[in-house]
Order: sequence, then structure tokens, then C-alpha cells
Amino acid sequence: MRKKVQVIILAVIFLFGFCLARDFLIKSLVGSVATGITGAPTSVGGLSLSIISQSVKISNFKMYNPKGFPKDILVNIPRMSIACNFGAFITGKIHLKYLELEIKDIGMVKNKEGKLNVDSLKVATEKSGERKKKSANKLSMQIDIVSLSMGRVVSRDYSVGSQPVVKVYDINLKKTYRNISSAQQLAALIISEPLKAAGIQGLSVYGVSMLTGVAALPVVAAFTFAGKDYAQEAFNVTMEKAYDAGLQAIKIAGKVTKENKLSGVISAEVSGARVVFKLKKLSEKSTQVTISARKFGFPQPEIALGVMYRLSRKLK
Repeated sequence: MRKKVQVIILAVIFLFGFCLARDFLIKSLVGSVATGITGAPTSVGGLSLSIISQSVKISNFKMYNPKGFPKDILVNIPRMSIACNFGAFITGKIHLKYLELEIKDIGMVKNKEGKLNVDSLKVATEKSGERKKKSANKLSMQIDIVSLSMGRVVSRDYSVGSQPVVKVYDINLKKTYRNISSAQQLAALIISEPLKAAGIQGLSVYGVSMLTGVAALPVVAAFTFAGKDYAQEAFNVTMEKAYDAGLQAIKIAGKVTKENKLSGVISAEVSGARVVFKLKKLSEKSTQVTISARKFGFPQPEIALGVMYRLSRKLK
């Protein structure tokens, strides 16, 4: 009886160890493949695989800026869900029936030399012939449907002065695509689609995404800040602390034209827009911040969100 118990315990330990090793190896493989395609460092927080349901779940996938840029996150994907066809591996093909990606942030950076991080990735700089040659030497890939949930784009421009110009585009958009036939196409899609949705033009990475040949399925989507000129958020800090942090953030971003600590209002000029910072006391240790921005009478939510982004980092 004791031997049977020992055998069962050893079997459980072996199975547990095998699962850990398997998931670790797959996690490392995902990171190394992503780095090989983009030329940027990547990390994978967690991974779980189910052979029975033929599914994979990946958490906290992060891609960092390539060499020559600040060591910040370029792509932040907290969650990936994959429905696989494991049988396709027998024929030497990667076949994903469904891939769902929750993109929280895309960090676009222009360095002091005027170069963009997204246009410095390998997937954007490789010539078409080089991509085809590499694809021919790799496993064939087919992804039937890709669903992208896109959160926001954070743009930092270091080419204009000692402090970067920060703009934040709240996208909150979900789109679905189909018929992806290479890892390069997938990488280009993940990076370029949020930037397109934010209205950012003239990027080299768009040329790669145009070669994907994917079709977007009809979706109902809307921008959170469509028609608005303000950003609003509540912080668990006193009104005085929120005001001081807001004043610092605005001074870094632009020029203060008027301030009144008693009323909790600051007026400023940021990136050519008129910005108004207002505070509302919710409780002794809770304050609501509203930041509006207009340029030539038109709403500039990306500038308002950029100031809010600076403020939130100071109050973390």
C-alpha cells in the first residue's frame, strides 16, 4: 500500500514538473520568436497550455523598444487567447483557428535624431525579398481569425527639446481580421493597426501591414473621446497634492499662463493648445482631475490625455 502511495506521489511530482518545464520552454520559444521577427527584446509573464481543449493562454506579453531608444515598453499585451489545431504540426504547419489579443498600450517614440521606434523594428526595415526568403525557410503559418482589442497609443517625441512632447490617443477599439499567413504579417498588424486607429500618418511600418492581404470583418466600434476636448480621472490623493503634481506636469509639458491654488484651476499652453486644469474635491483623500485642451477652437483630446498621463505617473 505504501509503495502504491509513493508511486502516485512520484507520478504527480513528475507530471507537475513536466508541465512546468513544457510551459517554460514554450514561453521562452514565444519570446525568442517575437524577438527574432521584430529585433526588439520581449518578455512573457505567464503561459498555460491545454492539449485537451487545444488552447493556449499567454499573459503579460511585453515588447520593449529596439536599440537606440529609451528602455520603455513598445507593446503591452496583458492577455492572449489562442485556439490551435495541434494536428497541423504533424504536417509541418502552424494553424491557429482563433487568436485574441488585448493590446493595452502601444508606445511610439521619436528619439533625438528624429527616428521612430516602430519604424526601426526589423519587421519594418527588412526588404520584401528578405522577408520572403526567411518565410520560405520557416514553418508555414495560417491564422484564420485575429481579434484585436486596442487600448491607447502613448506618443513621446524627444526630438523637440530636453523634455519629450507627450500625447495620448485613447482608442478603445475592437476589430477582427482574417487570413494571416506569416508571423511578420501578424507583428505588423499588431503594431500598425492601433497607430492607424489613432490617426497617426506616414509610418514605414504601414507599408508592411499593407502587404498582409488580411480582410477586416465588420465591427461596431467608437472612440471614447470622439467630440470631447477633455480627459477626466479620479486619484486617491488630497486636493493639494493633486494640484502640486498637476502644476509640475504642466510646467514640464508647456507654459503656465495662470494659476489659482485656492480654486484648483491652472491655465496653460501645451503644444500650441490652450489647456485648462481643474480639480474637484471628492473627499479628504480623493480628488477628481479634469484637463481640457483646444487648438484654434478644435478639441485636442490627445494633448489633454498627454498631460493626464504625466500627472498619473507623478501620482503613482
